[in-house]
Amino acid sequence: MATPASRTDAVLHDSLVNYMIFMARTVEDTVNRALSAVSGLDDPRAASLPGQIFLGEPRVNEMEIVIDEHAIRLLRRGTLSDGDMRLVVAALKITNDLERMGDLAVNLAQGVVSLRELGATSLPDELPAMIDAVRAMVGKSLGALIFRNVDLASQVLESDDVVDRYRDTIFEKLLQRMTSQTQLVSPGMQFVLVTRHLERLADHATNVAEDIIFWVRGLDVRHGRGLLSGTDEGAVAAQPAAGVVHISKEEQTVAAGGRLLE
Repeated sequence: MATPASRTDAVLHDSLVNYMIFMARTVEDTVNRALSAVSGLDDPRAASLPGQIFLGEPRVNEMEIVIDEHAIRLLRRGTLSDGDMRLVVAALKITNDLERMGDLAVNLAQGVVSLRELGATSLPDELPAMIDAVRAMVGKSLGALIFRNVDLASQVLESDDVVDRYRDTIFEKLLQRMTSQTQLVSPGMQFVLVTRHLERLADHATNVAEDIIFWVRGLDVRHGRGLLSGTDEGAVAAQPAAGVVHISKEEQTVAAGGRLLE
């Protein structure tokens, strides 16, 4: 029979998870609006998107504070299992990344406003593909959070280098154009900032994916670390997560290249 203390722990656990899901969905919607604002730079119907993003940002900040408070309440109880402890640690880190993703969406919206004022409507050739890649990474990382799915998280880790290559290619081409055509310097610099914000979104999506793998499997894949020591690996194997496919040794090696709910 469940004790009052265990029931309280369960309620706090579920509340933390549910708040994280809500924050993840809110951030994904905000980021998608920002990406659509960039890709729809020449579309009058997308002109209202930056304003929507500016209005929604305070809600993301408030959710970060609420989740931090719930995590601290769980820590204070001092009765956490290993899995719950990993949840709290991951939650404190994930919400920070989610909040930063919300800030980057605002930065993108500000860039769109500036580009529209400059009359720039022609996107760099590789930018739409970069936007699609970032959108996929954000969607998979937040999907991995919502469904606590390690496979999705691992796919995010494999995609980060693709976004970096897009950033480098776009920057090189913009630099060449700005050097030869001075009238392109102002819009070119705005596009450089846009690619930087997109690259940072991909980095935060990667961070979230890494933290999900840690939460679900106890596997730390940050900074190229892919495998656990023998004792820790056994402990993790004894705590399978429902609905999550086991990571093979080959998949763990892949995940070493790169970083959501029950």
